[in-house]
Amino acid sequence: MSAIRPWRAIERRKSRRIMVGNVPVGGDAPITVQTMTNTPTEDAAATIDQIRRCEDAGADIIRVSCPTEEATAAMPAIVRAANIPVVADIHFHYKRALEAADAGAACLRINPGNIGSDARVAEVIRAAKANGCAIRIGVNAGSLEKDLLEKYGEPCPEALVESALDHIKLLQDHDFHEYKVAVKASDVFLAVSAYMGLAEAVDCPLHLGITEAGGLIGGTVKSSIGIGNLLWAGIGDTIRVSLSAEPEDEVRVGFEILKALGLRTRGVRVVSCPSCARQGFDVIRTVQALEERLQHIKTPLSLSVLGCVVNGPGEARETDIGITGGGKGKHMVYLSGVTDHHVSDADMLDHIVDLVEKKAAEIEADMSDAGQADEMPAAVKQAEVAK
Repeated sequence: MSAIRPWRAIERRKSRRIMVGNVPVGGDAPITVQTMTNTPTEDAAATIDQIRRCEDAGADIIRVSCPTEEATAAMPAIVRAANIPVVADIHFHYKRALEAADAGAACLRINPGNIGSDARVAEVIRAAKANGCAIRIGVNAGSLEKDLLEKYGEPCPEALVESALDHIKLLQDHDFHEYKVAVKASDVFLAVSAYMGLAEAVDCPLHLGITEAGGLIGGTVKSSIGIGNLLWAGIGDTIRVSLSAEPEDEVRVGFEILKALGLRTRGVRVVSCPSCARQGFDVIRTVQALEERLQHIKTPLSLSVLGCVVNGPGEARETDIGITGGGKGKHMVYLSGVTDHHVSDADMLDHIVDLVEKKAAEIEADMSDAGQADEMPAAVKQAEVAK
């Protein structure tokens, strides 16, 4: 059966499915969104508090850095408190990986270029197998092995892919197959080319990211170009948007990338105009306020906010709820694409928020009636909603 809109179809690369805790990654599982805490892991209370905020933003998986024994000592409490799988981020000290595995981490993130000898990596593999942990091989252009830098002269796609394949072989030689791989770089061209090369060479799940992408605006642009290109090509099973911003912002940007490509549909998808002199209300401030006040909505639905009647009615026909600016402070509200009633300037924000909340509740009730809500495990429900 052909797609209704074939020009929007994305054929995902076929990859093996692994489990990170209770969350599936790869295969036909929804593309997951991750972030990383920036609190001192030794401060379990602060780290748990940040994890809660990331969970509320929609994070599927959370990563915490484990640079010290004190950090891994805090891991059992953090793992118990988290409602999503916790990945232990390991650099340099392989013993931290052993401790994190014993402490309940769902996955160990190791950068083979800086963790040490093959023997040490082998010890990490044994700890992962013993504790049911997945492993993420994290190859990074900034920390490639010396022999590869000497061979290629500089970080290049071939060097990143070769590093990944070397360490995949080490895992496979130890009969370990619950792994995913990232080949990150801060250079968008380098990262995308490396991922494309790796995608052709292996069948494991791929973790996408443009590392050290920058601040909220610049980093979002770079990540959207790099991650978006790969996802559009069907490559990628889990993503992390690396920003010099709060982890919750990384999660929100990640979901916006997936929503723009129709790969995930969590929360409110806002369609809004850039505003001009024709606007019947302050579009920019209205959208800012609505995005802030609607962050708690997890149910997928669409909202159009257009300042005038040039494109307003047309966009409203394609969204669940729409508002189009009119004259004399009276604006038209559309429900399910149909003109329904007017609202005044003074009441508009509260009114739209109320409409969105009611629509979300209706959708959730319909899902419950259809047997697709409370009785399902979270990971399965997530997969169903994402389809």
